[in-house]
Amino acid sequence: MSPDAVLTRLARLPAARLWLRPLALLSGPDAAAAIAAARAHPLAGDALAFGAAEVLALGEGGYLAAALPLPALRGWAEAAGRAVADRIAELLAALAAPRAVWAGLPLDRPRIMGVVNVTPDSFSDGGDFADPARAIAAGRAMLAAGADIIDVGGESTRPGAAPITPEEERRRVEPVVEALAAAGALVSIDTRHASVMAAALARGARIVNDVTALTGDPAARATAAKAGAAVVLMHMQGEPRTMQRDPSYVSAPIEVTEYLAARIADCLAAGIARDRIVVDPGIGFGKTLEHNLDILARLALLHGLGCGVLLGASRKSFIGGVTGAAVPKERLPGSLAAALYGVAQGVHILRVHDVAETRQALAVWRGIAEARR
Repeated sequence: MSPDAVLTRLARLPAARLWLRPLALLSGPDAAAAIAAARAHPLAGDALAFGAAEVLALGEGGYLAAALPLPALRGWAEAAGRAVADRIAELLAALAAPRAVWAGLPLDRPRIMGVVNVTPDSFSDGGDFADPARAIAAGRAMLAAGADIIDVGGESTRPGAAPITPEEERRRVEPVVEALAAAGALVSIDTRHASVMAAALARGARIVNDVTALTGDPAARATAAKAGAAVVLMHMQGEPRTMQRDPSYVSAPIEVTEYLAARIADCLAAGIARDRIVVDPGIGFGKTLEHNLDILARLALLHGLGCGVLLGASRKSFIGGVTGAAVPKERLPGSLAAALYGVAQGVHILRVHDVAETRQALAVWRGIAEARR
């Protein structure tokens, strides 16, 4: 189908189904110069800019996509009618707006979330920190290495993992959360159970990171809203025990974005303000290798949601699928490659197991970007 034919079909769809993926991304002084010359548009503030965009939508029998320079995009939207023009203007505004301070952290530079799994069976480090004293020591070491957030989890959600009781989960995480919060850490609780959220928040956690995007427990939204907690809404197709059996999408990037848009709307209705929300595409959660790579290649699509974006690619199985590295702890190079690609797409938070290495990689990336003056 020709580009003009695709654009005609896109214009006929309900405007709310349209999405924009920023293209021709620029950073540093290049971005500032392009914006000043009106050749580009800021992305999530002014650290990045884009000069073109891909219009995407799910249509009958598949998905539609067409790329346009920004002036042509605006012209097409105006010609397509008021509803499309308003939708494109709304998306461009969401893409451009600086992200609010989240959980006390300005999102004006990439932030690092260090992972501490207080579990015997997590996919990447199961058993390493099952003892609370070791978990606390690991969290403190991550802080010293430059982590901005420590994410504490007490239940494995790896593919095939069996659930545990909230009581057992609380027993695992409460002393770790309390000790790390007392040490000055910004603590995130990685849980899908409202009672664990409440217990962790009472002990000093300030972020709820939920793989079910606050759908796994009927009390989760109210718990987060009442506490004034910042939240991470993650996409997952299915549930941990079965999610990798046969995941299916027409377009994984679009479907993930639409799911997260619906979850944001639901949280707003529950009293959780947009500036308290960060979204996570859920790499490895109900997705094949091809789905994961497709989502990663189109990460910038998520900025149209108007929230901060978190990427959790560290040590994930897709790295093994691409490289053959079967052991999660041997996937550091691939983890760093995914992290740097994410940052180049405007990701705000990197959830990682290897804090010091990620921090060094980011420092080099920033140094190179700043040297282009």
